[in-house]
Amino acid sequence: MASELLLEIGTEEIPARFIPPALEEMAASFRKLLEQERIAAGEVLTWGTPRRLALVARDLAESQSEAATEIVGPPKAVAFDSYGNPTPAAQGFAKNQGVAVEDLIEVDTPRGIYLAVSKRTAGRPTRERLQELLPSFILGLSFPKSMRWGSESITFARPIHWVLARFGGEVVPFTVGDVTSGGFTRGHRFLAPQDVEVKDAAAYVAALQKAQVIVDPQTRRAHLEKELAAAAAKVGGEVVPNPGLLEENSFLVEYPSVVCGNFENRFLALPDEVLITSMREHQRYFSLRGKDGRLLPHFIAVNNTLTRDPNVVQKGHERVLRARLSDAMYFYEVDSKTPLEKRVEALKGVVFHSLLGTSYEKMERFREMAAFLAQALAPDLTELVRRAAYLSKADIVTEMVGEFPSLQGVMGRQYAKLSGEPPAVAEAIFTHYLPRHAGDLLPGDLIGALVGMGDRFDTICGCFGVGLIPTGAADPYGLRRHALAIIHILRDQGLHLNLPEAIWAALDLLKGKISRTREETSLEVLDFFQTRLQHLLLSEGLDNETVAAVLAAGGAADVVDAADKAKALEEVRKSPDFPALAVAFKRVINIARGAEAGEVTDLLFEHPEERYLYEATGLMETEVAAALEKRDYPAVCRALAQLKNPVDAFFDKVLVMAENENLKRNRLSLLVRISDTFLQMADFSRITTG
Repeated sequence: MASELLLEIGTEEIPARFIPPALEEMAASFRKLLEQERIAAGEVLTWGTPRRLALVARDLAESQSEAATEIVGPPKAVAFDSYGNPTPAAQGFAKNQGVAVEDLIEVDTPRGIYLAVSKRTAGRPTRERLQELLPSFILGLSFPKSMRWGSESITFARPIHWVLARFGGEVVPFTVGDVTSGGFTRGHRFLAPQDVEVKDAAAYVAALQKAQVIVDPQTRRAHLEKELAAAAAKVGGEVVPNPGLLEENSFLVEYPSVVCGNFENRFLALPDEVLITSMREHQRYFSLRGKDGRLLPHFIAVNNTLTRDPNVVQKGHERVLRARLSDAMYFYEVDSKTPLEKRVEALKGVVFHSLLGTSYEKMERFREMAAFLAQALAPDLTELVRRAAYLSKADIVTEMVGEFPSLQGVMGRQYAKLSGEPPAVAEAIFTHYLPRHAGDLLPGDLIGALVGMGDRFDTICGCFGVGLIPTGAADPYGLRRHALAIIHILRDQGLHLNLPEAIWAALDLLKGKISRTREETSLEVLDFFQTRLQHLLLSEGLDNETVAAVLAAGGAADVVDAADKAKALEEVRKSPDFPALAVAFKRVINIARGAEAGEVTDLLFEHPEERYLYEATGLMETEVAAALEKRDYPAVCRALAQLKNPVDAFFDKVLVMAENENLKRNRLSLLVRISDTFLQMADFSRITTG
């Protein structure tokens, strides 16, 4: 027999950003708790609003399952004497466990045969365990910030005002702080604040709906989306998509109610990003676009109450927004009076990091780093890259970015256009920040890509050079994100960068700032990139052994090549002939390992199989070289595969480690040649052939 648990923690308003992770934690922690307690259960759901966190666990068993434990005692050799009589060790163990010596069993362990006792513990009623467990479960939930209230010593995201707890329809009695659990919930704070008795989850959802609370976040979000679309349609517009703002608003209210407001057309002279950001960040308003794609002089605000007079609420929102947009207009007009170039000097007063200097010093470094990358990858763009890098951080000191830091780069691009900078330079000021987060757009222009990589190389190498290295989950300077961004850009643009040379160049520019040796730091940074590339390729579905084989041969010296080689090798591994090829290579590398390369002399061949392999190797080397030049890695694999039969024949007939030193050296030199050629693609010895 099974029953349903309904748990609700009623609080003062919890910050919107706290709620989604708290609901995830509730579900995961409760499932783990049930498993630990041996309580069978079905589906576990969580719901939440600013005033409540709720959990529903369906089909909970009425009692814990029986527990079987095995307690190991003394070794059998110690427990019985030579006549088979129990010793004090056996008798003492049996007495301590409350059983007779005859009830002890023998168990075979890695250390030998031991005596043990098998015990079974009956499960307790689930209701009793819930009564004991739920208080600590509730108080065990974690939040970015917690608080105490009144004279209580307990902490929670916000003060707890009520707890609803029913199992099988009956109240589960317990106390959390000064709150005793009951069978009641509460409706909307303003629209239906009275207590509402509920027996189960279905009644709970329905009762709260009547009390102006949509408790299921997905239902509430869908309701909000519908309201937004309807309000936008009334003024001939569409909501500017913003999933983050939609989620935030859905967790700010218990019953979304929207109102559409207006602002003066004069504010449309501001860049779209400024208007959208001002409405979003200050007021959490939604912006609207017309069918022509232009912003409309309207906005939508989300309220937590159904108002008697929407006009009063609308005018209140409009009054607040007018002040915000007036500030933005002032910032924009003031900023526009000063050419962007004139602001660069002010970066000398902005500290990037106490160990790595000012933002101006950082700009000077990554400008040279970006120029180095341009010289290596796109020499014709070098001067434009230098100019974009020089101006790329100047908007940090503008009024607008000071008010809205998220507009960094966006305003730089706008002010660069107003200052008459080349369009490509202006665009790069924005795109050099891309990607800003996982899943973000990559720079579509090469200038922005080069400047962005230069900036990131400086940050990564600088932090490693002064010992600010990510550990575990801690990565305060986002170095993993920066490394992944460089890898994504290189692959997206198809740029074949010599990564070790780039790292060394960045460290050379940091001379005088870093405290660790360049040799040690460069190796660590290269390994850091290789690990990021490895994780990325594995996330794309490539096999671990494939990735390991490619990286073991060439590392991440060229991330584009490494990724392409791994994909090609993955395809080759699907061939039925591949295991034999891998075995052949392993035989080669095992014997050639440690041997020195030397000239192969065909005059020393004693067997036709030697000449057969020698000639096949020459042909293979020619084909591999041509394929590598074209970066045609499937063709490289096909060329390598042709060596399978000659290698097999060679090992069947030829003794490599001959007594004659000249013969041995000649045969080893041939195998070293083969091994070196294979290693230009991958280290096949890393692949299991089963």
